[in-house]
Amino acid sequence: MMNASWMETTDLAAGRGALGVGLVVAGIVVLALLIGMFVFGSRRVRSNDTSHPRPEEQPRMPEDGPVREVREQREPNEMPKSDERLTPHELGGHGNAGTRTGAAQERPRWEGGGSGGFGSGGPGAH
Repeated sequence: MMNASWMETTDLAAGRGALGVGLVVAGIVVLALLIGMFVFGSRRVRSNDTSHPRPEEQPRMPEDGPVREVREQREPNEMPKSDERLTPHELGGHGNAGTRTGAAQERPRWEGGGSGGFGSGGPGAH
C-alpha cells in the first residue's frame, strides 16, 4: 500500500513539472513573437521613411545675402469707422488685428526712479 501512494505522489509531481515546463516554453514563444513583431514593425517604419534630400535639394541662401533681423516698434491699425457692427471675417487679416510701423521708433524705457519690477514698483531687493 505504501508503494502505491508513493507512485501517485510521483505521478502528480511529474505532472506539475510538465505543466511548469509547458508554461516556460509558452512564455518563451510569446516573447519571441513580441520581439519578432517589434523588429518587423521597426523595419517597416524605416522603409516608409523618406530619404535624405540630395545636395541640389538643400536650402540655399538668398542671392542678396542672409536675411537680417528688423527691429521696429509696431502699432495697431485703426479700426474702420462704420455705423454697423463688423464681424471678424469683415476685417482684414482674417479677424486678426493688423499692425503697421509706429511713428515713434525709440524703445520704451523704464521711468527714472522706478525698479521696473512686477508688483508694487518698490525699490526691490537690496
